[in-house]
Amino acid sequence: MGILAFCRVMKLEFDVDLYLLSQKFTVDYPPEKFPELMHKHGRPYTCLLIDSHDDYFICVPFRSDIHHKNAFLFTNTERSKRSHSGLDFSKIVIISDTSYLSDESAIVDQDEYAEMKRNLPTIVNRAVNYVDTYINHITGKKTLHPREFARRYQYSTLPYFHDVMGI
Repeated sequence: MGILAFCRVMKLEFDVDLYLLSQKFTVDYPPEKFPELMHKHGRPYTCLLIDSHDDYFICVPFRSDIHHKNAFLFTNTERSKRSHSGLDFSKIVIISDTSYLSDESAIVDQDEYAEMKRNLPTIVNRAVNYVDTYINHITGKKTLHPREFARRYQYSTLPYFHDVMGI
């Protein structure tokens, strides 16, 4: 696994890289059973892979059209001028099985790549916080108001990965 960057956020260290999810992931997580996952026939699930050094990886997908606040929206890219492109935290995939990572190169728009790199600490912090807040709510460590939880996680993919997260 190549490392795009080493990122330090609030004294925590993270390795990050770009990946495509493999065909094995698509087979193991079919759209009929996992409708919130971004299944588009013939289109790869391109994601920013965050290794938080837990027992799993956080895969934050790139999306071309996001209409909610649970995301990092690009602001200075060509595509962002036409649509709301960014990294979507609500569609995060949690994996521990590295066979779910494709050997194919992940390709993203150069201007989105540059904006992502400039904002890595912010993106990593927000993605990890999104996952941690969910885990804390589900385990009862720190619960959110039901409306707040629904607002953040109603369409989230995180319930599909309780086993991987150990909850």
